[in-house]
Amino acid sequence: MTNLDMREAISMLAESKGLSEQQLLQVLVEALKSAYKRRDDAADEVVVSVDPDTVEFFYTAYDIDEDGNWVNERDDTPKREEMGRIAATTFRQVMSQGIRQVESDRKFEEYANREGDIVTGIIQRTDARYTLLDLGRAEALLPQAEQVPFERPAQGERQKAYIVEVRRTPKGPQIVVSRTHPGLIKRLFELEVPEIADGIVEIKACAREPGHRTKIAVWSNDHNVDPVGACVGARGGRVRMVVNEMRGEKIDIVPFSEDLPDFVAKALSPAKVTQVIISDDATQADVIVPDHQLSLAIGREGQNARLAARLTGVRVDIRSETQYAEGIPSGGRAEEEVDYADGQWVANTETGEMEWHASDGTVISESAWQDQQAAEAAAARQAARNAEDAADAAGDAPAAATDETPTEALPSGAHAPLDDLQSPPEGFPIKGNADSMKFHEPDGQWFESAVAEVWFDTAASAESAGYTKAGSSD
Repeated sequence: MTNLDMREAISMLAESKGLSEQQLLQVLVEALKSAYKRRDDAADEVVVSVDPDTVEFFYTAYDIDEDGNWVNERDDTPKREEMGRIAATTFRQVMSQGIRQVESDRKFEEYANREGDIVTGIIQRTDARYTLLDLGRAEALLPQAEQVPFERPAQGERQKAYIVEVRRTPKGPQIVVSRTHPGLIKRLFELEVPEIADGIVEIKACAREPGHRTKIAVWSNDHNVDPVGACVGARGGRVRMVVNEMRGEKIDIVPFSEDLPDFVAKALSPAKVTQVIISDDATQADVIVPDHQLSLAIGREGQNARLAARLTGVRVDIRSETQYAEGIPSGGRAEEEVDYADGQWVANTETGEMEWHASDGTVISESAWQDQQAAEAAAARQAARNAEDAADAAGDAPAAATDETPTEALPSGAHAPLDDLQSPPEGFPIKGNADSMKFHEPDGQWFESAVAEVWFDTAASAESAGYTKAGSSD
C-alpha cells in the first residue's frame, strides 16, 4: 500500500467513525508502538512519530540505563515485513480498542455539556427496570424511577426526555434521562413558545405531579406581551402540543406576581379566592375562599393545594368563608389541637399512589393512612360507647344526670327530660326539641334526639322560649 492509499484509507476510516484524522493518526501511533514492543529485538522504549502529509512513520528507539535514564537514541524504523504475525495481531487489537475509546470520549464530551437539555429518541427496549432510547450515535437510559407512572410507550415510538446526568463508565458514556423532571415541561415550552426562547417570557416556577397535573408560573419582561396568552397560543395550540407530548397531563398556566398574596391566589386557579393572609415570616398563607369553591381550591385528594404550595414556596391552609367567620381554623380544629406532621406527600413511581414520607424516614401509603385514620375514629367511637355503658351501669344515665341541672337553667314553663322520650307523661303535654326548634302537642308526632329534650307545660311556654310549632316554617 502506497502512502497515497494509506492517506485515503485514513480519511475514509475517520469519516466513517466520525473522528478527525488527527485523532485517528494518534490512535494509529499508539497501536504501532504496542506492535513494535512485541518484536523479539525491540528496544526498551520507543517513540513513534508520523508525518501527517506523507503518512510516514518513524521509530526512535531508546535503551534504559541503571538509573532509569533513556540513552542510546537511534532510528529503529522496521520494515512492514519485519513486524510479524503477533505484532500485526496486536496492532489490530490496539487499533480497534483505541478507536472505541476515542468514540466514547467524543460521545461523552458531546453530551456532558447538555445536562438540563432535551433530547428525542426512539424506544429501543423497555422492561420493568428501565427503558433504552436510541439517540442516534448514543443510547440513553430511562430508569423506572424517572418514568411517568402508567406511561407505557411502545417499542419504536419517538419520545422526548430530559437529560439529568451523563456518567463516564468502562463501557462508555451513560446518558440518564427523565420524563418526570419539571425541567422537561420548561424545555417543551421553550420549543413551542418563541417568546420563551427569546427571553421575553420567563417560566418563574414549576410544580409537577408527573402523569397527573402541572402548574407553571410565567412572567413577561415586555408589558405588551401577555405571558399566559403566549404560552397558551391561538386556540390553545401551543399548550396542546406540550400536553400531547406528556400523554394528556393537565397543565395550568398562571401569571407570576411579586406580590405574594396575589401569587398565592393565582396559584390556586381555577378556584376563586376571597382573601389571602400571609404570616409574619412569609412561610404560611391562610386562604379564604367562598363556600362553594372550597373543594375546587383543595382539589382532588388535595392536589391543587399541594401544587400551589410547591409553586409559591409557602404552606397553604384553605378555609371557607363560613369557617373563617365562625373562627374555625383549617381542618376544622383549633390550632393548638392540630399536631402537624413533618414530611411530605410523594407519588409512588411504580403504583402512582401517594405516599407520606415522614422526616424520620417512615413511609406510609395513602390507603394505609386512610385505614389508620378510620381505625382511630372507630376506636374513639367504641370508647365513647363504652363510657356510656359504664355510666348506665353506675345508674348515672342521661336522664338522671339532667336532674342535677339547676331549674333556673331551663326556660320558664319547661322541665328537664324524663326517661321515656316517646310518650309524654301526664301533666307534660308539650315536648320541645332544642335541636329542631320545634315543639309538639299531644297526639302529635314525637321525636327522639341525641340532644337534650325539654318538656313544656303549655304551648305558650314553648313559644315564649323561642320554639316553633310543628308544621310551621322554621
